[in-house]
Amino acid sequence: MRCVDLAAMALVLAGILIPAGCGESKGDPKAEAPPQAKVEKEQDVNVVQVDRPEQFPLVTAAEYVTTSKLMATGSVNPDISRTVPVISLATGRVVEIRARLGDTVKKGQILLRVQSADLAGAFSDYRKAVVDEQLAHTQLERSKLLYDKGAISLNDLQVSQDTEDKAKVDVENTSEKLRVLGASIDHPAAIVDIAAPVSGVITDQQVTNAAGVQGLSSPNPFTISDLSNVWILCDVYENDLPNIHVGDSAEIRLNAYPDKVFTGRISNVGPVLDPTIRTAKVRIEVRNPGLLRVGMFVTATFHGIKKETHVSVPASAILHLHDRDWVYLPAGDKKFRRIEVTGGDMLPNNMQVVLSGLQPGQQVVSNALVLQNTVEQ
Repeated sequence: MRCVDLAAMALVLAGILIPAGCGESKGDPKAEAPPQAKVEKEQDVNVVQVDRPEQFPLVTAAEYVTTSKLMATGSVNPDISRTVPVISLATGRVVEIRARLGDTVKKGQILLRVQSADLAGAFSDYRKAVVDEQLAHTQLERSKLLYDKGAISLNDLQVSQDTEDKAKVDVENTSEKLRVLGASIDHPAAIVDIAAPVSGVITDQQVTNAAGVQGLSSPNPFTISDLSNVWILCDVYENDLPNIHVGDSAEIRLNAYPDKVFTGRISNVGPVLDPTIRTAKVRIEVRNPGLLRVGMFVTATFHGIKKETHVSVPASAILHLHDRDWVYLPAGDKKFRRIEVTGGDMLPNNMQVVLSGLQPGQQVVSNALVLQNTVEQ
C-alpha cells in the first residue's frame, strides 16, 4: 500500500514538471514574436506613367520680367470739380418739372418752373422804378430849361439832376434783381424758369411736382455732373501706401466689362486713414468713354518701379483643377510629375504668367489637359 502511494505521487509530480518545462520554451521572446510586417509605400498621385510620352510635347518656361503691382478695389464717383448744383433764388411752388434723375441735359435747358411771389414783387418794384426814372428825367429837362431862362437857381438844377441819377440807379437795381431771380424784364410774369447751368447728367434730385422751393434755405432741386471725366476712389492699406505716388498711372477694370481696360492717373492720396480698416482713399482720374457709371465697382492695378522676374508658358500648359493651378514636368522613365503653381495674368499670343512654382528653363507639357484626360481614362 505504501509503495502504491509513492508511485502515484511520482506520477503527479512528473505531470506538473513536464508542462512547466514546455512553458519555459514558450517564454522565449523570439519564439513568441509575430512575423515582421511588410510595408508597401502608397503610390504618388502626382506622378503619372504613360506608354508613349512623345505624344505630349514639351515647352520651355521663358523668363518674364515685369514691374511690381498692387491691386485694390474701388468705385466710380463723379468729379466734384465738375459737379454743379442747380439752385433757385426765388421762393415759391413748383408748377412743372421737365427733367428727372439720370437725364442727360444741355446747358440752358429748362429743368423746372416755379411760381414765385418774389418774382411778382420784383417786377412791381422794377415798373415803379422805371416810372420814377421817367418822371425824374422829365423834371430834369424842365429844370434845365428854367435854369437857362434864369427862373431857378443852380441848386435847384442840381437837385433835379441828383433825383434823376438816383432814379436810374433804382431801375438798374430792380432790373438786376429780376435777372438774378431768373426772369426777363421783357417778359413780366410770376413764373420763373430754372435752367441747367452746365451740360451733364442729373445725379441728384430733391424736388417733386407741387413741392415748395425756399430759395437758398432749401436743398438744391437738382445736381448736374459732367461725367466725361470721373473719379475712381480706392481703399489702399497703409502698408501698401509707399508704392502709391501721385502722378503714376493705374489700370482700371470694371466688373461689368472685365475685358476692357481703362487707364487713369493718380491725382491724390488721402492724408487721413480710416481708423477701422486702416486704409486711405486713393483718387484716380479717368477719361470716361461712356461706359463708366457712378457707383460701379472696379479693380485698380497700380504698377510700381521695382522689377520682378517670373516665367511665362502657354496657357494650355496650366491645368486648373480643384481651384488650383498645376503643370506637368517630365520625370524620366516615361513618367510626368504634376506640381502646383500660381497662375498670373494672361499675355498676348495665348501665353500666361506663372508667379511661383516654376523656374525659367524648366520644361512642361504644352497641353496639360490632354495629359490629364489620358490619365483619367
